[in-house]
Amino acid sequence: MIAPLLASLLLVVQNRAALDSATVTRVLTQLQASDSTVCALAGEALTNYGGFWGHRFADPGMPMPQPMPTPMPMPGGGGGGFHVNMHENSRDMDPGVLSAFRAFIRDDNRCVRNIAARMLGNHGGSEAYNLFIGMLKDARADFRETGALGLGEREDSRALGPLSDALSGDVSPAVRMTAAWALGEIDEKIAGGPLTRAVGDRAPEVRRTAAWALGEIEDKSAVRPLSAALNDPVLEVRLTAVWALGEIEDASAVPLLATATKDREARVRQQAAWALGEIEDAQGIAPLEALMRDPVADVRKTAIWALGEIEDGGAVGALATALKDTDPEVRVLTAWALGEIEDDRAVEPLVAALKDSDEDVRATAAWALGQIESPRARDGLTLAQRDDVGSVRHAATWALRQIDDSDDTHVRVRPRVKIKP
Repeated sequence: MIAPLLASLLLVVQNRAALDSATVTRVLTQLQASDSTVCALAGEALTNYGGFWGHRFADPGMPMPQPMPTPMPMPGGGGGGFHVNMHENSRDMDPGVLSAFRAFIRDDNRCVRNIAARMLGNHGGSEAYNLFIGMLKDARADFRETGALGLGEREDSRALGPLSDALSGDVSPAVRMTAAWALGEIDEKIAGGPLTRAVGDRAPEVRRTAAWALGEIEDKSAVRPLSAALNDPVLEVRLTAVWALGEIEDASAVPLLATATKDREARVRQQAAWALGEIEDAQGIAPLEALMRDPVADVRKTAIWALGEIEDGGAVGALATALKDTDPEVRVLTAWALGEIEDDRAVEPLVAALKDSDEDVRATAAWALGQIESPRARDGLTLAQRDDVGSVRHAATWALRQIDDSDDTHVRVRPRVKIKP
């Protein structure tokens, strides 16, 4: 019964037809008896209507690049990248439709109730603020959680005080967690105090969300409080704290992240490498060079990506060694990083990489030599123009043109990345 309903709902959303109150009521009524997966799918369809909603509540988004380099040297630039669609109030909602959602705001089904809260939070106007403030004070913890969710969706600074009180004093971990998330969504530095205290909350889900919110606010004063979370016994808390330090991008966090590069969990070490790349401070070179010897290839790749982001010639020696790594993806990313650094000392190891057994390594090495623009690379690139693989020949030809060109135009190529939620 639910599959045809979902199909019709998705069709309405895709075609941007007017969403009517009867459809809302019918969908939400049937979702009351559905399983959580079906409800979540329907919720995404409904909450994306009229704008994109850029996070999954209960799992705050923490984008961390997983380098997958395929740089293609093309005159005029190019490269990988990503776009994040943020939720926005881009479409006015019919009052009748809003009333239909409001009728479910105190539903016993958490998923249905929160779908209504999200829609009202984004489209409900000032009346919705008063509604959510009232729910935040309800005797039922699940209603207080929904109230905090709605206030976070509204991103209204008037809610900073009530949400801070809920974060510090509510007996329900779910309410405290949602309040922390909401404060991160409102994104004002005044929330740093209660969030900092919440990093020491007894519930790990609250500690994790508080760390995430501090990263969202990007307040440099949060660096020291987040350092305690780097020793948290819960892996997800440590990961989030490292991510937050990368988001804040303050050089004072580099020594803390250097310690995190020695964490027993590979995911934390990789996250720390990413964070050091985000900060782009030369102090991070030494711990990143140590990570280039990590037994886990993904950790090594992220460390190399980070060194390319820092763009400091002090890393050339270690990167030259990494051009001999057994993993071809590591070698590709290393060549990319050397091209980003643009240091003349990388010419000889990159010329040697033009003979690598992997065609992507050869093509990326040619691109990197074009970035450096050293005449010493001309002979090796000329030979690479006779490579069996067309992409390598094309890259070598482009690189030679950069060396012979009198202007100082460079092509910026970035490795493609996955975004890890």
